[in-house]
Amino acid sequence: MRKAVEHLKRADPKLAKVITEVGPYRIRYLPPNFETLAKAIVYQQLSGKVAGAIFRRLREAAGNGRLSPEAILRLDPERMRATGLSRQKIEYLRTLARCVQDGSVDLASLRHLPDQEVVRRLTQLKGVGEWTAHMFLIFALRRPDVLPAGDLGIRAAVRKLYHLPRLPSPREVESLARPWRPYATVASWYLWRSLEPDANL
Repeated sequence: MRKAVEHLKRADPKLAKVITEVGPYRIRYLPPNFETLAKAIVYQQLSGKVAGAIFRRLREAAGNGRLSPEAILRLDPERMRATGLSRQKIEYLRTLARCVQDGSVDLASLRHLPDQEVVRRLTQLKGVGEWTAHMFLIFALRRPDVLPAGDLGIRAAVRKLYHLPRLPSPREVESLARPWRPYATVASWYLWRSLEPDANL
């Protein structure tokens, strides 16, 4: 990733300062499986701390310390509700579990597809929006040029980085991020860490 970091430093002096402050790029990847996509669903529209606690309780409820489609479908919805999940997210997780279990969704096959096609396929699933697909691209498929422009943390970090008077729109983030290409994933990681230095990313 040295090439990516050097590119970003040259392309954006403000981001270069963040990179220096944060230090080496140490993203934590996850396997491209059911549990990883389920985790992204749990984390939707929640703070990392709250979502992390819910996800830990959900894994414990699954019984064997990991999430599989079978474990989710065995869990009673009320038991899932007790972990802190909303009824909507329970429905999303159970729908995903059924799709993976019956083979109508093949997560392993996504690794061979371009980014836009991965997003298209994942967002056809109930409860999976662009943000969730972007998280899967970044943390599971290890794609180097993904920009989750609608992510609140990214928008807040961009506002702070450029001293903007208000939170930028996703379109404004996309425009400001042009110099970061083709390493928007690396830039995004540094932006997240600029807000939460101890984030588990």
